[in-house]
Formats: sequence, C-alpha cells, structure tokens
Amino acid sequence: MSSIKEQFNQISPSEFFYSNRDLAGFSNPTRSLYTAVREFVENALDACDQHGILPEVHLIIKAVDPDKPDPKSYILTVKDNGPGVDAEHIPLAFGTVLYGSKFGLKQARGMFGLGATMAILYGQITTNKPVIVKSSTDGKIQNEFEILLDIQKNKPVILKHTTKEISKNGLSVSICLEGDYSKAGTKIRDYVYETSLITPYATITFDDPKEQKFHHSRFVRDIPPPPTIIRPHPHGIDVERIRRMIVESQFEIPTIDDSMIEKVRKDLGLSKKSLGFAATMSKAKTKWKNLSRQVRVVVALMSFLKMDFEMLRKIKIEDIDVPNKKLYYWDFGDSQSKTVDMDSDSPYYKQLTNTVQGEPLTTFLTKRFQRVGPTTAIKFAEFAGFKPEKRMGTMTNQELVKLSDSLQKFEEFLSPDPSCLAPLGEEPLEKGIKKFFNPDFTAVVQRPASAYSGFPFIIEMGIAYGGDIKPGGPHVYRYANRIPLLYDEGSDVVLKVVNDTDWGRYKVKGEPPFIIVSHICSTRIPYKTAGKENVADRPEIERELRLALQFLSRKLAAYMSKKGQAEMAKKRANLYAKYVPLIAQFCTELAGKKKEPNYKKMLEEEAIVENE
Repeated sequence: MSSIKEQFNQISPSEFFYSNRDLAGFSNPTRSLYTAVREFVENALDACDQHGILPEVHLIIKAVDPDKPDPKSYILTVKDNGPGVDAEHIPLAFGTVLYGSKFGLKQARGMFGLGATMAILYGQITTNKPVIVKSSTDGKIQNEFEILLDIQKNKPVILKHTTKEISKNGLSVSICLEGDYSKAGTKIRDYVYETSLITPYATITFDDPKEQKFHHSRFVRDIPPPPTIIRPHPHGIDVERIRRMIVESQFEIPTIDDSMIEKVRKDLGLSKKSLGFAATMSKAKTKWKNLSRQVRVVVALMSFLKMDFEMLRKIKIEDIDVPNKKLYYWDFGDSQSKTVDMDSDSPYYKQLTNTVQGEPLTTFLTKRFQRVGPTTAIKFAEFAGFKPEKRMGTMTNQELVKLSDSLQKFEEFLSPDPSCLAPLGEEPLEKGIKKFFNPDFTAVVQRPASAYSGFPFIIEMGIAYGGDIKPGGPHVYRYANRIPLLYDEGSDVVLKVVNDTDWGRYKVKGEPPFIIVSHICSTRIPYKTAGKENVADRPEIERELRLALQFLSRKLAAYMSKKGQAEMAKKRANLYAKYVPLIAQFCTELAGKKKEPNYKKMLEEEAIVENE
C-alpha cells in the first residue's frame, strides 16, 4: 500500500486574504462596495488628522455601464487634501498586503492599513483592472501610478508611472470593482452622513452613481490633537510579543567590514600606524572606558579570535553560542566555517555574552514598557521570582511564559497612558448632535480614561430627545475611533447596554423621539471580526458604557419630569379654558342677568400661575 506524502506550502498574505476575503468585509458585491468606501475614506481622514490638516474628502462612485443591472462594475474614487504619499512608497503601499504605517500602538481608524489593499485586491479579482493612484507631497508635482497586485508573490506590478505639474497636495485612489449600489446605497449615504457627525472638522462630498451630490461642510474648525504612538502596557502583552521585543532590544553583533575596522582603529588612536594583535589589545585596555559599545564588542571578538586587523578582514562572524562558549566564523581564505572556544574567565567574555543576551530584566521593563519606573521593575522582579539582573536573552520558553503570566497578574503597574487617544470632545460632539438632529434636549459626557487588557480607552456619549428626531427610539449611533459602525448591530456591546436599560425608570415611554450617540476610542478596539463592525463585550468597556449611559439617562429623566409637569399644566389650562365659559354662561342665566362676568382675565391669571 503506497503512502500519500502530505505537502506543506507557504502562501503569501495576499493569497490568504484572497481566499478569506469574507473576514475583511468583502463577502458580496453589496458589502464589498460599502467596505471599500469606508477603507478609502478612513485612510484619507487619518492622513489629514496626523498632519493637522482640516480634511476635504471627495468620494465619487460611477457605474462603468449605467444601463446594466446590479451587481455591476463601478469606479470608486476617493480624493483628499492630505499630505500625499511619497512616490517611492506608492507601489508597496497600494500593491502589497500588510504594508502600512498603522502597526504602532496608537489610535487610528483602521487597524492595520490592511483594508485599502483588500479593496484593491477585491477590485482586481472582480474586474481585472489596476488601481490608479495620484499623489502630490509638495503641491507642485503629481505622481500617477497604475498598479496590479501579484497575488502569489504579494508584490506590486507597475503598469504605468507618469508625472505632471499640479497646484495642491493630496492623494487620489481609484479602483474598479464589482458592486451593488442599489442595495449598498442607503448604507453608503448613512456612512457619509454619520462620518460627518463624528468628524465635524471635515468637509465630505459624495457624488453618487445617480448624479446626486451629498455635501457636508465642516462646522467646527478645531482638529483634536493627533494620537501619539506609545510603548505597550505590561497588561497588554503575551509571550509572542515579549519574544519580538527581546529581538528588538538585542544589540546586533556588528559587521566587521572596512569601515568598522577604520572606526576601531580611530577610536584606539591607531589611525596612522598599524599595530600587531598584542599591542592593539594593550592599547584597547588603556582606552576601554572611553570606547563605544560597538568598538568594545569588536575588541572582545578580536581577543578570542587572536587576530589583528588584517586577519579580521578575511573572516565573517557567524554565531556566538553562549551555552557552549563557542564562537563560529567563516574563513574566506579557506572557504569554510571555523570555531574557537571562549574562555569564560576572560575579562572580555562578559562584554560579549551580555551583548548577545540582551538587557537585564529591570532595564527591559523600564525601557520597553510605558509607566514602569526602576522601583516598580524591582518589585515586579521579586513578585515574578526573577533576579532583577536576569538577562532577557537567557530566558527559556518556560521562563518567558512565567514572565508573561506575571506581567498580567502584577497589580502595581500604573494604569495605561491615555495621551495616545484622540477623543472628539464634549463640545464638538454636542455641536454635531444639535446640528444634525435639532433636538429639544441634549446632554453629552466624556468618561475618564480606562483600560482593558492593557489597552487604554475612552468612552464619549451623547443623548438627545425631541425636535427633528423621528419617533421609535432609542435610535443608536455607534462609533469606534470615529468610524460609524452600521452592520452586525445585534451582537454589539453598546446595543447590549442600551437594551438592558429600563427606560421607564427614566420617564421615557412608548415610541420616543430619542437618540444615543456612543463613541469608543482606543489603541485597540476589540472588534469581533476583521470586518470591524461590532465591538466585543469586554467587561471594562461594558462598565464604562453603562456609567456613561446612566449619567445621561438621569439628565434625560430630569428633563422629562419638567416636560411632564409642563404638559400637565397645559392640560389643566386647556381644561379651565373649556369649562369656565360654560360656568360663566350658566351663572349669568341663573342670576337672571344679561352681562357675563369677565372670566377671560381669570384664565390669563391661571395661565401665568401655571407657567410659573
């Protein structure tokens, strides 16, 4: 019986997303058109935010053949007045999956800069047309690229690159994709409308395929300060992240090339004369305190190799095996790998091994994490059962797991730094709600910063009642990092909190004209899917949402009480107005008189008392 050999193949990120495009919100022509709009508009707004530019975003959707029935090919273009993208980065930024500027820990609308490339990929899959990118970074020259994505290699294929003179900065991205505007249109219009509510400092224009123009002018001129990149918080770290941080923190063994040898000679004061091995080492000993780290490492390597500069030029360091105290190098003369033993008693041994083994635990904690001082680092080392001077590069897998668990459990770390967040602010949020809904009553609140799993977050919320709001509320408008969330409403944490509320307690009954606007900003929104539409119910986020909603609901209840009292007074006034004339007429007839008493004055006085 012949055995079938199993084959393992590595696929590129673009091939993975091509096969799993449903994950990123590209499951069908309706959803894909909406998701592509979102990705390009959000990238444009993020670019302007980062550079303090008041955004002007122009979205255009045009049918390639307007007479064809949906689903059909559409050309989607988004233009902005942002900083543009340098010509050298355009092919990779728009023709590679997982290439972008969103991998730092800071608040941004998108999570990975992944969605725009997914939209380009989806467009290419469905219409086989390239993406057209026009960019100007200096307001003088515009670079135009036509790019296809090589899915197997995850590389851009540049079909065309031209330049022309232009008079303003900005970026324009245009793709051809299969979409269904007849079904997606309402959602896209809602998205543009709701984005302009949460981004009141932006002017957003939308030209739809039916030649209708939707224009939302900015009504606030202040941009919230852009979010900053921060170091991670110890509570938001897992073993894999620690491993990566150790690699980042390790000092690389310098390449001993001609320029490095010249640097060592210069630092040792040997620029004019050439000394042998022994004399060079003797010179290094006297100058040791003033030598840079790189030069010290080269001197340490020389000490074990017993080589002068001439011999060093003919080899390449391959590896330093600390546990076995061996140094491996390639000899170009003999074309083979060679080994020397390192004497652990040598004064240079510690210099070399410390270099390879990375920072001590306490230095690693204070340098690589936010808000960890030396005292806290030593306390943590004791709590976790490590020596403070333990080198990170010497940790075994079990020790790394122990370290990761301890980082999660240690309760004396300061709470995460919220300075990396950029909430909209109470005043602009209130202005937006009043402009869009013209309500009789409005209240807004911004909760203090909190954290879940080491990621800081802030909840902002607004509530409005009456005016132009349609009945049937509460109507909930959900936002995360200034993105309107319009799909998958059922399983979202915000709706869970709203639906759990007993509105009768707050004097809201029946089908009220009533809206709630909820905004979560965080360095990491816990979306349930890569489609970024519904937020998971993390206990910390749920708690903050409840506190915000309770605070606003009490304000609404106070308003509803006053409103109720005013309505009762009005009803009483109407009652008097109805019956007093009849009583006056009856009394006049009973007394046998012709002239009725002046009851109108009495009604006016009653109205004044009721109003008071």
